Amino acid sequence: MNTEIDIFKCLDFIRDQAPEYAQAKAERVYLEEYRKSLKARLMSEKLGEPVNAQERYAYAHSEYVDHLKGLEAAIEREENLRWLLVGAQAKISVWQSLGANQRAEAKAL
Repeated sequence: MNTEIDIFKCLDFIRDQAPEYAQAKAERVYLEEYRKSLKARLMSEKLGEPVNAQERYAYAHSEYVDHLKGLEAAIEREENLRWLLVGAQAKISVWQSLGANQRAEAKAL
């Protein structure tokens, strides 16, 4: 097992990926919130019909379906970045533990 962890590489990765992760999260949140506006706009195209018919129309509309596909892509991008960052943080934790273990072993000798 290779116990060599380049701590600076992990820290650089976190620093370098943070803006991209923030952008991905902002995009996902925006798309989630815009979904409500899109639904309301589409429902307003059928104002003379009952609310459940308006909702059915909005949910089935190709613009709404396309929006959901965009939301799916945004969530996938955000989650991918998040787990890469979590992995880098885990490597840092392992590095810290290995250092603590080495210090404890050195004291014991």
